[in-house]
Amino acid sequence: MLNISNDRIDTDDLDRYPLKTLQELPHPDSARRLGRWMTFFLIVGIIVMFLPWRQNITGTGKITALTPKDRPQTVQNAVAGRIERWLVKDGDYVKKGDTLLVISDIKDEYFDPNLPQRLDEQLAAKIGSQDAYEAKITALDGQIAALDAGVKVSLEAARNRVKQAQYKLDSDIADLRAAQRNYQIALDRIARYEKAYQDGLISLTDLETRRRTVQQENALVVTEQNVVATSRQALLNARLDLGTIEAKYREDLAKAKSDRSSAVSSRTQTEGEIAQLRNKITNVDIRRDRYVVRAPQNGYVVQPAKTGIGETIKEGEPIATLQPDRPQLAVELYVRAMDVPLIQHGRIVRLQFDGWPAIQFSGWPSVAVGTFAGKVAVIDAVSSTNGTYRLLITPTTQAGDQPWPEQLRIGSGVYGWVMLDDVPIWYELWRMLNGFPPSLQAEPEKGVKL
Repeated sequence: MLNISNDRIDTDDLDRYPLKTLQELPHPDSARRLGRWMTFFLIVGIIVMFLPWRQNITGTGKITALTPKDRPQTVQNAVAGRIERWLVKDGDYVKKGDTLLVISDIKDEYFDPNLPQRLDEQLAAKIGSQDAYEAKITALDGQIAALDAGVKVSLEAARNRVKQAQYKLDSDIADLRAAQRNYQIALDRIARYEKAYQDGLISLTDLETRRRTVQQENALVVTEQNVVATSRQALLNARLDLGTIEAKYREDLAKAKSDRSSAVSSRTQTEGEIAQLRNKITNVDIRRDRYVVRAPQNGYVVQPAKTGIGETIKEGEPIATLQPDRPQLAVELYVRAMDVPLIQHGRIVRLQFDGWPAIQFSGWPSVAVGTFAGKVAVIDAVSSTNGTYRLLITPTTQAGDQPWPEQLRIGSGVYGWVMLDDVPIWYELWRMLNGFPPSLQAEPEKGVKL
């Protein structure tokens, strides 16, 4: 049995004498078959080690909208007020401009139901004041023009009087000089007549006559001197009148210009008040229109923040959330900071959505079932709060892929694999054992935004 001797057991004897124990002993060829199987698996394993494996970067995230306008937004009221009635409920589909909520004002300055009419009356009164100031300015302009015209005539007349007084003074001065010359001649004559009288050539009567003539000439000189003084005084008075006219004109002109400036200032102030009233009227009209909160775009109303009738809301306070209709879906995928330099725009991503069963072979995406294709559209330039970087993945299709399901909802969870380059399986195992990051076959092209 142990093959100690060279004699073999006759198999015919085994057939004649069936021994169960002997038959249950292992066949001598079992070890050879085991060795062959192990060799086969070793060869297969070596071959598998050289099969291609698609490197990938995993990440988790959620479904979102690609553009901000398609993402869930809060509907806010522009003015503080009191809720009067709701016209929608949770889940209602609304179109742009549909009424969501009606509120009433809570500020006492807007309580008057006839406030627009009151403001219109105030505006009409202010416009009347503006017209009155315009008329006053026009009248003052006419007054200034009349002063200019009148003062020209008055000044010309005053200048003429000054000239006349000057001419008269000159004439009187000439008469005075003539009288003085005559008086001097009379003095010369009386001296001769005095000597002639002493010589007995003329009588005393003639001498007295000559003396009376001298006195007359002297009186005439005094008279002419008085006339000259009067003429000088008249000239001074004429010049004073000229200066008085100019001063009076300047005073009246300054007063008229001051009144005009006051009227212009009042008109400007009235124009400002008119502008304020018009602004207030426009604000009141717009404010009354804001008592009705309307949908900013098509979508679904979800999660009203204020529900009770009679509740007060502040300015800019969220009152509901609106999910826009037909958003352009994308996936927010968050990856580690060490993997971001390896990801480029346009890289293919395999996505597994929550609620959709899938079998994923990350290294062999062609045999995966239940996953969907996407591509990297945006890579954030800054990290998120937890140190990861956000990728925005947009839909794309490859051969044999199905488009993204229509039942996807914003906020659903997603698990994704960013596909990189192919490497042998042995390299991937060696990389994972050493904790190395995935590698690229070539450096990213210059100008590619990472």
